[in-house]
Amino acid sequence: MNAAPTLGLEKAMLYMRNLANCPPSYLNDPGRKDFFEIVWLKNEDPLHGITDPAYRIKGDWVYLIPPYRVHQLNKAGKKGELISFKRSMLEEEDKDFLLDLFRIFNVQGEFSCLRLDEEAAKGLGDIYRLMEEEYQKGNHFVMMKALLKVLLLKLISVKELEFTGHDTHQKRVYEFLMLLEGNFQTVTNIDFYAGKLGISSKRLNQILKEKLDKTGTQIIHDRIILEAKRKMIHSEITIKEIAYELGFSDRPYFSRFFKKQTGQTPEEFQKMARAHIESRFNTLV
Repeated sequence: MNAAPTLGLEKAMLYMRNLANCPPSYLNDPGRKDFFEIVWLKNEDPLHGITDPAYRIKGDWVYLIPPYRVHQLNKAGKKGELISFKRSMLEEEDKDFLLDLFRIFNVQGEFSCLRLDEEAAKGLGDIYRLMEEEYQKGNHFVMMKALLKVLLLKLISVKELEFTGHDTHQKRVYEFLMLLEGNFQTVTNIDFYAGKLGISSKRLNQILKEKLDKTGTQIIHDRIILEAKRKMIHSEITIKEIAYELGFSDRPYFSRFFKKQTGQTPEEFQKMARAHIESRFNTLV
C-alpha cells in the first residue's frame, strides 16, 4: 500500500502519526499538499480563533483539511493524532459518499472543524485503534481502505445535524466544485461549467448564490486565489511563474487581480504568511 511509516509522501497514499511524534520532514514535505488531513486534537484548546467563549475550552477537536490548502499546521506541544490520505484511497464511484466527504472537508475553503463529545470521541477512537494496528503491519491496502471509509463515515455522522440532506441544488453545487477542480487553471468562463452540468449559466449562478452566497465567477476567482496562495507558500517558484501557471498573460495583470481579490499584493501576502508560520505556533495560517 506504500503506507509504511518510513516512506516519504511522494510514494505514500496514507500517513498516520501521533502528533507528538510527527517529524518536521512531514510538515515540510511538498507532497503534503496532495493529501486530505484529519488532525484530531485531544483535550486541547482549538487552534483557530473561536469568538464564542463557550467553545474556548479544552476538548477533542477534529480539523478536516482538504488538499491544496494555504495554511501550515504548527502542532508544537499538542496531543492528538494525524491521518493523511490521498484521494486515490477513496471509492470514486460512490458519488453520495464523495459529496458528503467534500462537504465536511469544506473543499472550497481552508478547513472544517468538529468538536467531539465524549461518545463521538470514543467511537472514533475505537476505529482509529484498528487503523493504527493495521497501519503498523503495513501492506494491507484493502483493510486500510475499508477502515478509512468507516472513519470518514463516522465523521460525516458527527456533522450530519448540520446537513439538510441531498437536495438537487446541493448536489449541483458539489458537482460544480468537483468539476472546477479539474479545470479552474484553464477555464474561467461560467458558461463552460453550466454547459457541463446541463443547465444555463443564469440558473447555475442562482443555485450557487442560494447555497454559497457567491456567483460562479466569484467562486472561480476564489479558487484561483487559493491556488496562488498555496503556490506562494508551498513552492519555490517565482510569482511571475505562478502567474503563468494560473493562466495570466503577465505578472502585473496577476498582481492587480490578486490585490483586487485580497487587498494585498502577492509580495505582501507571501511576506505575511511566512512571518506567521515562523512566529506563531499551534495555529492554522
